[in-house]
Amino acid sequence: MTGEYRHKTTSVTLINYHFVWIPKRRKKVLVGNVAKRLEELLYEKTKELDCKIIALEIMEDHVHLFLCCPPTLAPDQIMFRLKGYTSRVLRQEFPHLLKLPSMWTRSYFCSTAGNASSETIKKYIANQKTR
Repeated sequence: MTGEYRHKTTSVTLINYHFVWIPKRRKKVLVGNVAKRLEELLYEKTKELDCKIIALEIMEDHVHLFLCCPPTLAPDQIMFRLKGYTSRVLRQEFPHLLKLPSMWTRSYFCSTAGNASSETIKKYIANQKTR
């Protein structure tokens, strides 16, 4: 399962985002203790944001993060908070990262995904006419 439905008083939602982002200048700095600490920080911050990590891969020069999020958070807010928090803490704890002008680039990739594929949803909508 790729996420859990969130039940509120007036809504039921399932919002999954796939994020990818890179360190400044695509430097291969996400290794060893830096990668371990980054993983800890991402789990810590996503929990605080009421998001659930479905999948996480930290490569030496980029991060893949698949999240189940509440409808109250926009993707840009999620990235702003995750990148800001992890940059601040990582640069405090690992002085060699201060050589970079900033920890992360300003850009990121984001796509949405739920439990059903786009084709499944299209078929479901098309079948509504026949009922």
